[in-house]
Amino acid sequence: SGNYYNQGEIRKKELEQSCCVLGIPASDVTVIDHRDLPDDPAVEWDTQLLATLVLKHIEAKNINLVVTFDAGGVSGHANHISLHTAVRYNVCKLLWVPPWAGCRVLVLESVNLCRKYISFLDVLISCLLPTDALFILTEEETEQAKRAMQCHHSQLLWFRQLHLLFSRYLVVNSLRLL
Repeated sequence: SGNYYNQGEIRKKELEQSCCVLGIPASDVTVIDHRDLPDDPAVEWDTQLLATLVLKHIEAKNINLVVTFDAGGVSGHANHISLHTAVRYNVCKLLWVPPWAGCRVLVLESVNLCRKYISFLDVLISCLLPTDALFILTEEETEQAKRAMQCHHSQLLWFRQLHLLFSRYLVVNSLRLL
């Protein structure tokens, strides 16, 4: 629920506002608040527990595409890395079994610090490198993504403000099939 600074309820509302900006109805937003999955950048979550929760969600919502972090978690956040590990566990152990056999998984590529903060200039580099999927946002989509990010007031510390200005992830995203 994003309760690292005891702001779980605030962050849930911010998430719903952000999703609204992106055209995602609140009814399609699921927030998991589990005592064994604390929002803490230093805590690795239990792989099997998280894998079970993700799998239940895939089944309940009949999801056929999952987009998640890669092994670097984009920012090195332990919770992000744990999510990747749990999804990879599901793919390796469970997703080949029906009804999940049709579910594909894409992982967002973590890039080095230089590429991470060169904004639109990374489009040239990303186009030259091999990838399974490359999403280049239009100017309107980039502005929409920024508006969605700005809904997360409780998280917009100075360095995240810089992220809004310079991050390649608001312009280009490269993904690989898991």
